[in-house]
Amino acid sequence: MVRKIIHFDLDAFYCAVEEQRHSGLKGLPFAVGGRPESRGVVSSCSYAARRFGVRSAMGMAQAVRLCPQLQILPPDMREYALVSKRVMEILHEMTPLVEQLSIDEAFLDVSGRSEYATVLARRLQSQVEEGLGLPSSLGVATNKLVAKIATDVGKASSSSGDYPRAIQVVPPQREAEFLAPLPVEALWGVGPRTRERLAAVGILTVGDLVAASPDELGRRFGKLGHDLHRQAQGIDLRPVITEREAKSISQETTFAQDVVDTETLRRAVRQQAAEVGARLQRSGMAARTVTLKVRWADFTTRTRQVTVARPVHDGGEICTIALDLLTALRQRGEAVRLIGVGGSGLVPAVRQMSIFDSPDETESVAKAAQLRDAVKRLRTRFGEDAIKRGSEL
Repeated sequence: MVRKIIHFDLDAFYCAVEEQRHSGLKGLPFAVGGRPESRGVVSSCSYAARRFGVRSAMGMAQAVRLCPQLQILPPDMREYALVSKRVMEILHEMTPLVEQLSIDEAFLDVSGRSEYATVLARRLQSQVEEGLGLPSSLGVATNKLVAKIATDVGKASSSSGDYPRAIQVVPPQREAEFLAPLPVEALWGVGPRTRERLAAVGILTVGDLVAASPDELGRRFGKLGHDLHRQAQGIDLRPVITEREAKSISQETTFAQDVVDTETLRRAVRQQAAEVGARLQRSGMAARTVTLKVRWADFTTRTRQVTVARPVHDGGEICTIALDLLTALRQRGEAVRLIGVGGSGLVPAVRQMSIFDSPDETESVAKAAQLRDAVKRLRTRFGEDAIKRGSEL
C-alpha cells in the first residue's frame, strides 16, 4: 500500500495568535521575542517584518536596526500551548497517527483513509483556519522526508506577501524528480560545513547527489554519505511515531549582562536544578547523567557531565552535582553569558531499598520522599513559586 503522509505546519504561529488577540497588528511589522536591550532574539515575526529582512532566531537588536518601526511583543507560551492543544485535537480527529514535532508542526499518516491525501490536506487546512483562525501550510507525499521538504518548497514559492497558506503535493514515484533541482541543504543533515564539502566535489543539488557514486559518497562522508544518497532518491521508510519518549530535561538562563559574581551563578544553578528535579518528578523519571552547560562572554560554550551510580530526580541532589561541576569548569572571575543544568539518560524513578541500608539511612530516605511529596502537592495546588528554598530568595 502506498503511504499517504501529510506534514502540517502553522504559518508564523506566534504572530497569528497575537494578531487574533490584537487586531490592530494585522499588516504591521512586528516580532515576538525578547527585548533588544536584554540581548533577546526573534522567536517569530510577521510577514510584513520579513520584507525588511527580519527573520526568526535573529538578534532583536539587529531586527530593530533593519526595521526601526518594528513592534516587539513578549511571548506568551501559556497561551500558545493552549491554542496548539486545540490544533492538535483537530489533527487527531482526522487520524490517530499524529506525530507532533513541536508546538506548531506535526506529521499525519492518513494511509488508512479512502480519500486522496490532497483532499484531506485541504480539508485540514480549512478546518484549522475556520475553527481557530490560524493559517497553515501542508506538504503531501509518500514519506516524512519528502512531505516536510514539500511544505518548505510550498512556503518559499508563495508570493502573496502574507501567510503563504501553501499546499504542495508530490505524487507517488515522483519524489526524486521533485527533489532533484533543490539545493543539497534541503536534505536533513546538510549544514553549512557539509554543504561546503559537497560543493568541493561538485555536488550542489540533490540531483547531483543521485548521480554521484554511492561508494564514493560513503568513502568521503561515511554513513552520512549513504544516508544522503538514499534521501536524494526520496526514500524514507520511517513511520509516524505517535509518542516520543523524552531523552533529556534541561533548564537554561541567558543573562541580560555577562555575570562575574559567583553567588549569582550558584543561585541560578540552584533554581535550574530545582526546576529540572520538579519536571523529572512530574514525569516519574530519574536521570542517570547530570550536565552543566556554560557559555562564556566570547560565545564559546563548554559542558561538563557526571553519570551517577543511582539515577537522581531530587532537585537538591542535582544541585549538589551541578555546583561541583561549576566549580570544576569555571575559574573565579570568568564572565558567563549563559548557564544551564540538565538531566539525561532518563529511566523510571524507582527507589530500590537495599538490605544493606542502615535504619538511619532508610528513615532519611523516607523523610526525603515525604518532603518531596509535600512540596509537589503545594506546587500543584498553588503554583510552582508557592514554595522555594531559602537559598533561592
